[in-house]
This record gives sequence, C-alpha cells and structure tokens, in this order.
Amino acid sequence: MKTKKVAFYTLGCKLNFSETSTIARSFKDEGFDRVDFKDKADIYVINTCSVTENADKRFKTIVKQAQNVNPDAFVAAIGCYAQLKPEELADVNGVDLVLGATEKFKITDYLNDLTKNDFGEVHSCEIEEADFYVGSYSIGDRTRAFLKVQDGCDYKCTYCTIPLARGISRSDTMENVLKNAKEISEKGIKEIVLTGVNIGDYGKGEFGNKKHEHTFLDLVTELDKVEGIERLRISSIEPNLLKNETIDLVSESRAFVPHFHVPLQSGSNTILKKMKRRYMRELYVDRVCKIKEVMPHACIGVDVIVGFPGETDEHFLETYNFLNELDISYLHVFTYSERDNTEAAAMDGVVPKHIRAKRSKMLRGLSAKKRRAFYEAQLDTERTVLFEGENKEGYIHGFTENYVKVKTPWNPGLVNTLHKVSLTSIDEDGLVRFEFVNDLASIA
Repeated sequence: MKTKKVAFYTLGCKLNFSETSTIARSFKDEGFDRVDFKDKADIYVINTCSVTENADKRFKTIVKQAQNVNPDAFVAAIGCYAQLKPEELADVNGVDLVLGATEKFKITDYLNDLTKNDFGEVHSCEIEEADFYVGSYSIGDRTRAFLKVQDGCDYKCTYCTIPLARGISRSDTMENVLKNAKEISEKGIKEIVLTGVNIGDYGKGEFGNKKHEHTFLDLVTELDKVEGIERLRISSIEPNLLKNETIDLVSESRAFVPHFHVPLQSGSNTILKKMKRRYMRELYVDRVCKIKEVMPHACIGVDVIVGFPGETDEHFLETYNFLNELDISYLHVFTYSERDNTEAAAMDGVVPKHIRAKRSKMLRGLSAKKRRAFYEAQLDTERTVLFEGENKEGYIHGFTENYVKVKTPWNPGLVNTLHKVSLTSIDEDGLVRFEFVNDLASIA
C-alpha cells in the first residue's frame, strides 16, 4: 500500500504555527508523509484564524487551491474559525471535516477513511470544555522554533473572539515547557520564540484549575538556564503583565534577547476603556520607559487597532501623537473589523470603512518612520546576527538580537549560524548592511 500524503496550511498567529507543527508530527506517527501544500496530497489540513475579516475570506481561496491540485483530496478545517463557525466552514464546497478547539489535536482519530463527504462533518465541543492543555512547538524552520507555553484567555476585550475560540486561560507545566525547550535545542535550532494567547498569564491552569504554582517570571528564569538554547524571545506580552522583574531579568539574561512586543491597541484612554483593556496609556508609557532605561538598544513593537466604534478623529490623533512621541521601534496595525458575538459589534459610532483605511495607512507610515529611526540609531554598533535559511534574490537575511533585519550576499555556510557584526548602513530596501567582526575565512 502506498503511503498517504498530508499537507498543511496555517493562517494567523505564531501559536497556530506551533500547533500545526505538533499536529503534523501526529500524522507522521500514523505513517503519513508530509508534503508541501502546493503538491498533491490525500488530505489537506487548514488551520484557520478568526482575528481578522481577511482570514475568514482567505479560507475559501485555500480550499480551492487544494481542490485544484487534487479534486479527490480530503479537506479538514481546524483552528479558531473552525471553533467559532463550524457550520459555516462545513458549508464551504470541498470541506469534509471541521474540528473544534479540543478535537483538533486528535485529528487522526477522525480519519477512518478519506472518502470525500457530501457535506462537511462537524466535531466541535462547547468552548467551556476546552479546559485542558496540549503542549506544542513548531520546528519547520531550522533557525527558530515557536514554543507554546499557554493557551486561552480570561480577558474580556470587547473586540476579541479569542476567548470564544480558545477557551479559558491555561498553561503548560513548567516541567513540560523545559522538556520541549531541551528537545528543540537538541535539534540544532538556535532561537526559541515563546508563544501563547496571553503568555504573561502563564501559570494559571497549570494543574487543570486556577491554582498558581508558577508565574511568567518563574518560567523565564528557568528557561534562561536551559543549556544549548542560544536565544529566547518573548513573542507578545500584555503591558499590565510585563513586570519590572521580567524586564530586569531580560536585561541581565544569558539567552533572552532585548526585544519586546507589547500590545497597546489605542493611545486614547476613552477608547481603551471601551475596549475593556486592563490598563491606561500612562501604564504603557511607564513600561516603555522601564525597558529603555535598562536596555536603551531594545526593540519595542506595538499592536494598535484603528477604527474601533466611537473612535473620533480626535481619539485617532491622540493615538497617533502618543505613538509618535513614544520611544518604540515599529507597529503592527490592525484595521478594526466587526466580529459576531463581541460587545463591540453592537456599539454605536461605527467608523466608515474608508476612514478606517485612511487611519491604517497613516499609522503604517508612522511605523516605517519609527523602524527607520530605530535602525539608524543602531548603526555603528556591534550586534549578533542569526542567519536565516532562504536565498532571497541572491542575499541571505538575518536578525540581530534586538530585531534589526540585515542582509549580505548569499552564502550557504552562514545558514543557522550566529555571528558578531558591526552595523554600517541602511540599504534602499530598508535592510541593514554590516561588516563581520569575526574572521569568516573558515566559512565556505
């Protein structure tokens, strides 16, 4: 009998990537061969996202792509959108199986035969049942791995569907996180990115209840001691959960890099209250100042949402000016989109879509300006670069510990290696050029 082939497509966040990777390993254990999504497979698994309107729309396109390659292939949908709107996904032409938040990790149990169904079969729990933890990590890319340490969220932000899609906040055990980190380092991967829905909440639900034995600070303290890991990066952490002790630990750390991604969402306290965020802008300023005080060269990324219901021109300018004056390095800009079953969807003061788009464009422009200023401030400094594995038009790219993206002519000997460099200039494409500080004669 010929070996069955499986292909995966992941939409959304780093957490989804770590879970896809773990689910892919379960297929391997069942004797499947993993192939690229553009290749012919017997089963296509699409890990969905529901954070933006765009991710919902892309799902249908991806199903079509799979069907174009193999019209007889079995198509399964998993992930956040599959939990929130399973029937909607099951109705998409070509979809055979839809699995919710708890079922996705047992996907191979649902594949008795791969005969196409006349309509999509749904197995989706009530989200209250998503109260157990499944650890995962991704190792698709040789240079870095996404290590999941936490899942779900107990916050009630008025625009967000994640608690509905992923359930309550719960954590991996400290023992398992450290075991996974060791496994990753033994595979020769140089960088681990910690990921979760609300990782600053780590510790909650470690024992299947709300009892806390460990905190996020305990986690990073222990991870910093794991031998063989060259770099650790915190993916995204809420400002109210980013404590001074954690910032101090990163500043003195062996492996944690000076790069923080801290969601803001709005620079207007009025809008932050409407969003039910758990801080005001003053706390955000305090966090940025603390990071820069102990690590002046740290990179700080910011999430921000434009066009939230009730956001007037004045509120938006408040956000724009707040970010313009803040010592941050880049922005991830999200245009607000209405999500079913959220408080914000029923709020008055809907911002017209063309105004949302205009505000988004303004903040993207500000982000480019901020990134450029941050890169300029790093010129003539010595940093360590981890080189990536792809040949991009004759160049190899890499990132410094503080997330400056660099380039140099392609050299396969540099892939997945760390090198001390001196940053010299910014290229036309915005990437940074450098000179090696160490002698590179030994690299082929």
